[in-house]
Amino acid sequence: MTTLLRVDASIRIDGSVSRALADSAEAAWRAEHPDGVVVRRDLGRDPLPSNVWPAVAALSMGLDAGPDANRADTAEASALAAELSAELRNADAVLLAVPLYNYGISQHVKTWIDLLLLDSDLLSGSSLQGRPAIFTLARGGGYGPGTPREGWDHATPYLERIFGDLLGMTVRQAVAELTLAPVTPAMADLIPASKAAQEEAHLAAKDHGVAVAKELIAATV
Repeated sequence: MTTLLRVDASIRIDGSVSRALADSAEAAWRAEHPDGVVVRRDLGRDPLPSNVWPAVAALSMGLDAGPDANRADTAEASALAAELSAELRNADAVLLAVPLYNYGISQHVKTWIDLLLLDSDLLSGSSLQGRPAIFTLARGGGYGPGTPREGWDHATPYLERIFGDLLGMTVRQAVAELTLAPVTPAMADLIPASKAAQEEAHLAAKDHGVAVAKELIAATV
């Protein structure tokens, strides 16, 4: 039995493109691998407390948390960090659905990543080396080569650096751009391009889901 860890980050439920793309990847993965298990972590619906990372980081560095520190809170924070790390360690593959907010990742995604990186074994890259990760990414505008805001997407390179370069995972991406065109009058001319980008992204998400499932099945034979 293999496990897919799905992490959603959009604060939207209905109409979220990153969630819809992840749905396509998950459905394809399940169709190919019906005995697989999906574990869910929804950072958009249930964001992690912002004070968890300072508590765990201070503890790991042996710093004095101060006279007002609550030992129970520190213990709870450490337990949460361990839970997040275990979710990632135990996953045979990861499906990460992240929208672009303010040209980067949101605070609740950064908190999750920061807590993961307190695990020295994960940080070494040895625990997850070669494991597959699928990114389903949504960007409201256009950030490709030659666009006015080329290089303004600071989320994708960061995610690639963390999960690909630092954690050693094999990353696949399904990306939809211009997602705000249908609801932004100034972008009305880009609606056809937006629809085409989403169609292509859904196809890519499905292909990635199938490919990852086949890899996992082959590895267990």
